[in-house]
Amino acid sequence: MDTATLPDLLRYDDLDAQGLTRHGLDRLIAAGEFERIAPGLFVRTGLADDTTAAWMAIAAKQPAATLCLLTALSLHELTDEIPARSDIAIPRGSQPVTVHHAPIAWHRFDADTFGIGRIEQELPGGLSIGLYSAERTLIDLFRLRHAWGSDLALGALKRWLRGHGNSPGALLTLAERFPKARPAIQQALEVLL
Repeated sequence: MDTATLPDLLRYDDLDAQGLTRHGLDRLIAAGEFERIAPGLFVRTGLADDTTAAWMAIAAKQPAATLCLLTALSLHELTDEIPARSDIAIPRGSQPVTVHHAPIAWHRFDADTFGIGRIEQELPGGLSIGLYSAERTLIDLFRLRHAWGSDLALGALKRWLRGHGNSPGALLTLAERFPKARPAIQQALEVLL
């Protein structure tokens, strides 16, 4: 079988359409052509690093999953901290996904505000995973500053303010949907501006 014609991401449900059996997939795994990244989910070896492979598995199995907090802050280049794990939000009541290869910190956010500020981050294999916008990430850090610390939130806000086209007014308007965070953000903006 010519493995070049296979998609980069395989699920057990896709095997028949690709002319593969589970035994054939096992041979591809043994040959080092594919690797398991989650139960029933396999990726072409070398396509992605461990963290990206975990994000691919999560995106395939939990479409609502969204990169948040320190992970989102890092992707938006609003911190110098390198996340030791991926922070991923899911709506309350959803179940986390079992993944291999990378540490994940699951966060459950209110379903009513879950989609606010959610954009997409492209991944290999034609997938994408949710990513909170820089503004939503700042709001979450202020909202959860008791757990994450005020220094991280303030440092990120300072960097965000230096960015071209960022509007404190737009940030405050978005923060109105999060009553616990808005007063702290407004106070920080008054001090910084």
